[in-house]
Amino acid sequence: MLLAVDSSTQQIGLALYDGVTVIVEDIWVSQNHHTKELSPAISRLFTKCAINPRDLTGLAIAIGPGSFTGLRIGLSVVKGMALFLHIPVVGIPTLDILAAAQPLQEIPLVALLRAGRGRLAACWYGADFRAKKWKSQGKYQVLQAEELSELVDTPTLIFGELNAVERQVLERKKTNIILGTPAQSIRRPSYLAEIAWQKMRHNQVDDVNSLTPIYLHVMGAKPA
Repeated sequence: MLLAVDSSTQQIGLALYDGVTVIVEDIWVSQNHHTKELSPAISRLFTKCAINPRDLTGLAIAIGPGSFTGLRIGLSVVKGMALFLHIPVVGIPTLDILAAAQPLQEIPLVALLRAGRGRLAACWYGADFRAKKWKSQGKYQVLQAEELSELVDTPTLIFGELNAVERQVLERKKTNIILGTPAQSIRRPSYLAEIAWQKMRHNQVDDVNSLTPIYLHVMGAKPA
């Protein structure tokens, strides 16, 4: 059984997955109270499902980009559990989780999350139909909604954390921007769990001691 944790932004997500069933999924918006909320929420999840933490065989963590505090807290909790329980960890780039939930199409996809100061972190994806998944293209970018709108000159799917003003900006370009609904734009921790489960099956796990977040100030790094 695997526990998936995504605390990359104010949206926090947890899921328990056994390779066949999503046992439970919990998603909520925190008011930057990750320190107080994350560990108790994990404990409640175990209690609700009558699961002992020692039943876990692996852990999945969203590694960013995202907020410095959210990523640090999430990774700290997961690393502590991995070392205590002696189980492997798989780190997954946060925007890959959002892309994984979208049906494959011929046109490109842009996944977004909030990057602070009115900015968005963006990653472009193309459909790999042979592998049946979206594949990241190039580097992450940090930009505002107006800048993103200017960059899109062909039909493109856009999903992610957007406020009302940003949605209005992007919706003006109806010819090329196909904007996902708020429900379609939620990062589902169950997808994080599924991606990590497949990697664990192929022994593609991370070194718990060297696993680090993707922070916005090191945007030169290419997505995994």
